[in-house]
Amino acid sequence: MGVGKTTTCQILKQKLPNAVFLDGDWCWDSSPFQVNEETKAMVMDNICHILCNFIRCSAYENIIFCWVMHEQSIIDDIVSRLDLTDCKLHSISLVCSEDALRERITADVKSGIRKSDVIERSVERIPLYYSLDTAKVDVSNITSEEAAERISKLK
Repeated sequence: MGVGKTTTCQILKQKLPNAVFLDGDWCWDSSPFQVNEETKAMVMDNICHILCNFIRCSAYENIIFCWVMHEQSIIDDIVSRLDLTDCKLHSISLVCSEDALRERITADVKSGIRKSDVIERSVERIPLYYSLDTAKVDVSNITSEEAAERISKLK
């Protein structure tokens, strides 16, 4: 949360041919935001349904998906529900230093984009991303454009 996932993916969508982008947050945009077993199951179903439709659609060559996935089990659950025959999967985590993350989220709080309670929760999750079976792109000192460029070269 706060590393620039959505912005980076929007840029990546423009860089890659025949690309489509799904932000997992769009599948769980509610008011009030509720986290319980029912809503967690619903969002996973929503995400997987849309990703499966994108995979089946011949118009798309590149499917870009982002979401806060701080546990390997979240990634594994989503991947297990997809038919990846004839697909190449790249799992990538955007990571950054604690200072960079605090600075980014604090700016979002000041702009009214986020609430201050996410700062500590996000900082606490930093170490979890390093244990994931993903390629890591450190965005501490680079722009979203630079991150998208690095990701586009990971093919």
